[in-house]
Amino acid sequence: MPKILIISWQDSLKSFLRPQVITMLFLGFSAGIPLLLIFSSLSLWLIEAGIQRSTVTYFSWAALGYSFKFLWAPLIDRLPVPFLTRTLGRRRAWLFIAQLMVISAIILMAFINPSSGDEQLLSMAFAAIFLGFSSATQDIVIDAYRIESGEASMQALMSSTYIAGYRLGMLASGAGALVLASILGSEKGSYSYEAWHWTYLAMACLMLVGVITTILIPEPQRNKLNISRHTTRQYLKFLALFVLCVIIFISTMILLSNPVATAKTSLASLTGLPISSFIIEALRLLGSFITVSLAVYILSRFKLVEKELIFESYIDPVKDFFIRYGKTIALILLIFIGFYRVSDIVLGVIANVFFQEIGFTKTQIATVVKTFGLFMTIFGGFLGGVLTVRFGVMKILFLGAVLTIATNLLFMLLASAGNDIVLLYLVISADNLSAGLASAAFVAFLSNLTNVSFTAVQYAIFSSLMTLMPKLIGGYSGSIVENIGYSNFFLMASLMGVPVLFLLLYLNRHLHFKDN
Repeated sequence: MPKILIISWQDSLKSFLRPQVITMLFLGFSAGIPLLLIFSSLSLWLIEAGIQRSTVTYFSWAALGYSFKFLWAPLIDRLPVPFLTRTLGRRRAWLFIAQLMVISAIILMAFINPSSGDEQLLSMAFAAIFLGFSSATQDIVIDAYRIESGEASMQALMSSTYIAGYRLGMLASGAGALVLASILGSEKGSYSYEAWHWTYLAMACLMLVGVITTILIPEPQRNKLNISRHTTRQYLKFLALFVLCVIIFISTMILLSNPVATAKTSLASLTGLPISSFIIEALRLLGSFITVSLAVYILSRFKLVEKELIFESYIDPVKDFFIRYGKTIALILLIFIGFYRVSDIVLGVIANVFFQEIGFTKTQIATVVKTFGLFMTIFGGFLGGVLTVRFGVMKILFLGAVLTIATNLLFMLLASAGNDIVLLYLVISADNLSAGLASAAFVAFLSNLTNVSFTAVQYAIFSSLMTLMPKLIGGYSGSIVENIGYSNFFLMASLMGVPVLFLLLYLNRHLHFKDN
């Protein structure tokens, strides 16, 4: 990897004032708003509405769109948006569309009362899935925009401001949503749908920050793709294929629901382990993907789809990655990417529920965890960006991994101490500082792995892998806690990060970044 020389700390700080770096602050804010509206804020809404804890944590699966966004990233990379692509450019057109979708999904959630019965709860689940899909689409475009609008030497600093903006967005949709819901009259034991209704509508309005930014920023100059290489008819067939694959996937998941339910009951009775459901669901997911793959193969054999466009969109980006790094290193890189943040994300799924159950109020959670924790994360992100530029991405990745393992163990102390506000400040300080530092280095690392010829698809694959396994495991966090308790859960979450250290040591010896 080429070394990047910065003359002084003053030069490092001045780099944060470059337009591309500042732009990522506002786009990061837009990207950060939806996440907690699916995770912690929605979790507390559902808890207050009387939904069981184990059911609440299942809602984290609504964010699995983040983990499968590589499936539609080629559409974002290849398909032009009528009128908007000519007016705004390839990246900004899709970014504008994605932001409008996010706003629509949040408004839809605002008009659903989950306490009104199973039908409304199911509607909330579908609305949350729509928000996850829309937000993941926005992330695809923002990631591609970041990589294409700044040279490699700027990626760590752009990642830092992106993380800062992202956390500010999370502050708004996390602490901001909790405080607003409390002010409007909703508390545990005194649920008010109207309070959450207006809270989510307010969050939808905040997304206008991203919309305005998209309108004002320029289209990136690097790697302008000739999107007119194929005909409109070919692109429409490609889009139709994707829609058909989604229909086949959903239909297969539904058809397998009864056999899966039976298998879950049988396996659970034999093993008695909460992980049994995870294994069965993973097999159902795999079976659905195999069915879709067979359908695509059959359609291509009958020349009902453009094989060339499919290869350009899905095969070539993957092939390029394996050619540049070799099969062995490429596979280890994918495993490393999939598990680097597993410890952090799995713990985060149930963190807010944990804080509330050991006696902290919603206002305390908003003040300490969301607000104070935000500034520690932002500081960690800026620190990680500067340290990555000065000392190299691999060293800071290793430091971030070690700190994540160590700080997650602190949650065990909090579980034993209970409602101790001083200890809460200590735990949140350490946890969020390490998370910000590790995230800045990791985003810069993934950006360096990406070939700008396949920006959206390759980075979407990397970021999808980054969250897939953690979110699948996190969906069972409520059930796991009910079986082994919070302390053992935090120990388990921390130990999940240990194998990452050995993967990093191997990659540090054998990985050599190649020019894009």
